[in-house]
Amino acid sequence: MTDAADVREPAPAGEGSAAIDVVGVHRRFKETVALDGVSFRVDPGKIHALLGPNGAGKTTLIRVMTGLVQPDAGEVRLMGVTLSGVTSRDVRRLFGYVPSGDRTFYLRISATENLAFFARLYGMSRRQALVRSAEVLEAVELASAAKLPVGVFSHGMQKRLSLARALLLSPPVLFVDEATHDLDPEASARARSLVADAARGGAAVVWATQRVDEIRGFADRVTLIDRGVVRFEGTVPELMGTSGARRFLLHIARRSGVAPLVGRVTDLLGSSANVLPVGDEGDEGEHILLVLEGDMALGDAIAAISNDGIKVVACREERSEIEQAFLKLTGAG
Repeated sequence: MTDAADVREPAPAGEGSAAIDVVGVHRRFKETVALDGVSFRVDPGKIHALLGPNGAGKTTLIRVMTGLVQPDAGEVRLMGVTLSGVTSRDVRRLFGYVPSGDRTFYLRISATENLAFFARLYGMSRRQALVRSAEVLEAVELASAAKLPVGVFSHGMQKRLSLARALLLSPPVLFVDEATHDLDPEASARARSLVADAARGGAAVVWATQRVDEIRGFADRVTLIDRGVVRFEGTVPELMGTSGARRFLLHIARRSGVAPLVGRVTDLLGSSANVLPVGDEGDEGEHILLVLEGDMALGDAIAAISNDGIKVVACREERSEIEQAFLKLTGAG
């Protein structure tokens, strides 16, 4: 593995400079355009979600940002360093990387031995490598499994081990590719918590995912790409603002029938909502789909319905605003 220089002499990243700067990145594989002029930046201490469906180009973009794939055009700067050519050890120390797959460890040796091996590649002494390995295993709640061979680890444990490896050097940049894919909700929440801790410590994070609702309350900004093209870049609330109509399933206490109910609610809400019947009438009541338009708040709509003597038993959002925006921007909804 070479340590040849791979940078064009950068100016040091000053205050206010981006930790990650992606500028006009293009990448083609034969006839397939994987990335088509992708640009965004991530500041220190911020989590930037890279959102998109399968095949959108997320993993290719992360591989470009980590120096594993060279772009056909455009450039990536990490902490002011422009990646160019083979990635040197000095540049690799700038970032941690959690890949989407699990086949990146030696399965016959222990978690500690795996992490110590990678730490030694970064230049740590054996003692430093063992101490730091123990620290990150504790952080990801794998200390009790430190001496077990990785081959006996579950899928979720290997994901946490990948995150531990990425945190070995407390890097200023962290790339996480589909960290919660196939994880249960508790394990997913733990992974996000660990990444959020790294961001609070000053790391700039790129979190690639297709799970739209996990970025709410987690990511500071989001870039949505589809078929290699940026469809949206901005804050999560701004993404939600592109969703258009909001759809809610209302369970109404049994009345005289769905058709009169739909007519009455339509009269109450006027042009601010579209009211549709759902399923068959049942002994437990009726269900209607409430599609809110414009600025009408759900609370105001339910208040208007309740004030007319119509008892709302339950209300469920049919699709979250983030999911609706995702489907709208990718042409899938």
